[in-house]
Amino acid sequence: MRFSLSTIVAVAALTSQASASLMSQYSTSSSFNPTELRLVQTEAGTEWVTEADKLELKRAGTNFMDITDHEDLGVTALLDMTNTTYPTELLFQDEVAPLIGNISTAAMKMNLEIFSSFFNRFYKAKTGGDSSMWLFNTVKAIAGVNPNVTVFPFHHAWPQKSLVAKIPGINAGTALDRTVIVGAHQDSMNLLFPSLFGAPGADDDGSGTVTILETFRVLIESGFQPNNTIEFHWYSAEEGGLLGSQAIFAEYSKRQIAVTAMLQQDMTGYVAKTLEAGEPEAIGVVTDFVHPALTEFIKTAITGYASIPYVETSCGYACSDHASAAKAGYPSAFVIESAFENTNPFIHSVKDTVDRLSFEHMAEHAKLTLGYVYELAYYNFTSPPVPASA
Repeated sequence: MRFSLSTIVAVAALTSQASASLMSQYSTSSSFNPTELRLVQTEAGTEWVTEADKLELKRAGTNFMDITDHEDLGVTALLDMTNTTYPTELLFQDEVAPLIGNISTAAMKMNLEIFSSFFNRFYKAKTGGDSSMWLFNTVKAIAGVNPNVTVFPFHHAWPQKSLVAKIPGINAGTALDRTVIVGAHQDSMNLLFPSLFGAPGADDDGSGTVTILETFRVLIESGFQPNNTIEFHWYSAEEGGLLGSQAIFAEYSKRQIAVTAMLQQDMTGYVAKTLEAGEPEAIGVVTDFVHPALTEFIKTAITGYASIPYVETSCGYACSDHASAAKAGYPSAFVIESAFENTNPFIHSVKDTVDRLSFEHMAEHAKLTLGYVYELAYYNFTSPPVPASA
């Protein structure tokens, strides 16, 4: 359903007391300006729109990238990693099996209950900044047992920071160094009025956030030492048009970081609609606007490491942060909780809550992530980085 800006304002003013309270929070916690002009790119092309128009695009289900600050992403890329190859068989199932046994659904539930308790995680709101600080402190505490692991915020012009946790590989700093990335986005949005109304974002993308957080914990506590560098990313402002991930991958491209794989996890916990349809529980593997060879490897990893199968699905242009990596010339893939038509219908509202999710299903995504990381951590990416102009 689409809502005009006038309708949104009218709803916000239903009662003077509620409206005053909300407007007080809005004025002190957000710099959202509905008339600000932004350059957006959809599958159809680019156009200048207002921030209010961006909300209309999201309500209409139109995916886009807000490229105002990174219009040249990919155009000036110095490396092209799109010809990268991946393992055709799994070599580390014996090593990964005990790690899978250490996945804790209780830990995921505890973290998600905290993460979704923020009023919202809108990237321009104070609560979005607060939630990113909680996430930073949590990741930092996990990483503390390994002095080689670095955790740092990636600063933006808005309050919510992106977050990177880096596990350096043995090859780090050499010509053989390759980087493998696991990503999720940390922001949430209420589409009625993002800076005024609550958005617990338990599934979108609190579920992906804590899924990769749990994977990170299991790896760190195991003493994991990869050959290739492994990074975990929690992106800010995905709901604003992939803003945080664009900023990171623009920086990586500028620094010529050889990213050989990026896997995005956006919504990993909702299975009710799949089961109500009488269909088997499965991990959705997105097959459009992704790297084909990396996606085939993801299917292999699901088959070898998860306890449920995969189902192929599609989600359209720029539907999550993997699109930023792809635009920068990096191979990227995307998995989601189910076939796209069975995904969570409560996202972007106050109803996207923890009680609607399956932590057992999230654990299956964590199993996949452990397999993905472990296999690529020791894979010999023998082909050198290719200059984009070659």
